[in-house]
Parts: sequence; structure tokens; C-alpha cells
Amino acid sequence: MHWKWRQTTVGPGRPPLPEETVALIQRLATENPTWGYVRIQGELRRLGHRVAAATIRRVLRRSGLPPAPQRASQQTWRSFLRAPAHTLLACDFMHVETVFLKRLYVFFVMEIKTRRIHVLGVTARPTGAWVTQLARNLLMDLEERAECFRFLIRDRDSKFTAAFDAVFADNGTAIIPTPPQSPRSNAFAERWIRTARTECTDRLLITGERHLRTVLTTYAQHYNARRPHRCPDHLTIDRERPAQQPDRNNDTLQAICTSRRHWGSGRSGRASANAASPAAPGRSG
Repeated sequence: MHWKWRQTTVGPGRPPLPEETVALIQRLATENPTWGYVRIQGELRRLGHRVAAATIRRVLRRSGLPPAPQRASQQTWRSFLRAPAHTLLACDFMHVETVFLKRLYVFFVMEIKTRRIHVLGVTARPTGAWVTQLARNLLMDLEERAECFRFLIRDRDSKFTAAFDAVFADNGTAIIPTPPQSPRSNAFAERWIRTARTECTDRLLITGERHLRTVLTTYAQHYNARRPHRCPDHLTIDRERPAQQPDRNNDTLQAICTSRRHWGSGRSGRASANAASPAAPGRSG
């Protein structure tokens, strides 16, 4: 009886790294330009991946990523400015003229990293006490997330009193006042004012505080949850595609936009206010 030895054919060398491990190595090297091969090896070991330093070097070289000193020297000014963005807040006032030639002031705060907008209050006579109370309301709404913000950018308006600064100082947030007459120092807030006017308030006839508060609150919800922004895949602030999220504000936004047609047809000024949904209940402001 004749027996023949049969052996399964095995490819030469070690098995390749999983795609997840390769992607993790590339991410660690990209997000941490000062980390060398040994440092990345140690971080991978903490995560449960045992990879040799030579393998990490080979993966990075294949991906076109240079060693740590060269990666650190390639950091751009834009990436340097974006690094602390998640710790920054910016606040400012926006004024809107009503149909009765009355000026209203809107106080808002923006999270620089995500561009999330918080419309805090609308009034015709802003005071230091009013702004201070709105600052307390904001920190209460942010809850645990308030601790991650370390700096607040504001201008030198007299309504930003010492009590206003003390509210954020108690939270561990330092105040950064902009230079006098330098609106570009608070460019993120100034850019949102232009966006809100172009897309919302300039298309409507505002009748009063309640109407403006309802319009801007609804627009802020649309801006944060539904509006595609200038980023890869045109994602929203919540990093979701607009089509994947239910349209919660569609009816309200449609009602607000139709108020312009009511005014154009000669109806009374009250029709524009009734076209929007009732004002959302809130605290002072």
C-alpha cells in the first residue's frame, strides 16, 4: 500500500496585519506627529495589539508618512490653530431691526470646534445683569460639557461686566477680550452673524422680541442639526448626513418662511408673528 504525504500550501512570511491595526497605526501617527515608532508600539500594546517597531516603520513608510521629527516639522499653521479649538467658546451680540424701526439685540455663544450655536436671549435693552444671567443659563445647559471649555472670546462691550467674567471663572474658563475695534479677532462669531442675516433675518419682517426669539431659536436648531456645512460629505454639526436624520423642524421653518408672503400680500403685521410656532419656554432673556 502506497502512502503519499500531502501538506497544505502556506504562503511565505508572516501573515499580514489586519486592516484595523494598519488604520490604527496610521491614525496614531497622523494625530500625534511627535510620536516615534516605539511610542506608537507602546500605545498599541496598551490597546491590546502586539506589533513590532519595525512593522510600524514599514506600515508608515508604505503609507507615505515620514518619521516623527519630519512629521512634527510638517505641522501647518492651520493645524496648530485647530488643535485647541475644542476648548474655545466665542460670544457676541447681533442686532436686528424690526418692521416698527425698533432695534433688538440677540446674545449668542458659539462652540468653536463644532460651530454649534446657542441663542441665549433677545431683548431691546441689554444690561450687564441680563447678560450675566444668560451666562449662568448656558453653563447649566452644557452640564458636564462645560468643564472642557477653557477660554471664552468676547469683545470689550461694557455689558460684559466683572460679574459676567466671574461666572466663567468659577467654571475654570478664562476670558480673552479682543483688541479694541478688531472684529476679525472674533471671526467665528462675526461669520455666523452674516450667515444668520443672509439665510434668515434678512428674508423676514420681524415684528417684535417674541417673533425674533422664535425665528432664531428655530433657525439655530436647523443650523445645528439639519444644515450641511463645508466639510467632507457636507455633514451637519452632529456629523450625520441630513437625509439620515428626521426632519423635526420642517413644518416650523416652512411656517416662518411663509410669513414673508403674508406681508407681501398686504396682511397685517400680526400675521408674520402667527406664522411661526409659539415661542419656546425659557429662562430669563
